[in-house]
Amino acid sequence: MKGKSILATLGMLVSIPIARAHCPLCTVGAAAAAGGAAYLGVDKAVIGIFLGAFAVSTGWWIARMIKKQFIPYQLPALVVFSFLSTILPVIPLLKDIHPWYVAIAGPYGSLLHSTYVIDWFVIGAIVGGAIVCITPWLSQRLTKLRKGKFIPYQGIILTFVLLLLSGIIVQFTI
Repeated sequence: MKGKSILATLGMLVSIPIARAHCPLCTVGAAAAAGGAAYLGVDKAVIGIFLGAFAVSTGWWIARMIKKQFIPYQLPALVVFSFLSTILPVIPLLKDIHPWYVAIAGPYGSLLHSTYVIDWFVIGAIVGGAIVCITPWLSQRLTKLRKGKFIPYQGIILTFVLLLLSGIIVQFTI
């Protein structure tokens, strides 16, 4: 009896069709990484990177599941809505405001010589969302550079490598 259920489960797993949309694996992976980062005490800007990636990935995935276009620019509108509805409620919990002194040129108070107040969590979320948005383009460029050769899970690997690299850079520089 036990052997038949294992075979049935394996048979169902093998017969699952390949996902053609922005995959939920990316979405779950980004959320898991953000949760793990919070648990380990990682900088809030790094958590923002992963939550921003999660929010954009979720919006992109949901937008692609809707086959019919109801409004103009539906896909980007849903991605932006997902980002805002995920990040805005979390800002009070993960607020990470610091002054940033810029002294490039001009007298103090000018655009290039002033002190700015920056929420690093929000900046991180924007960076994470941008990474998820540019990864498909980078994946296509990589495939083109490799003369049409595609690495299995190339998009997922590229997304996680870029998210991890940006997280490591932010963790040790901010």
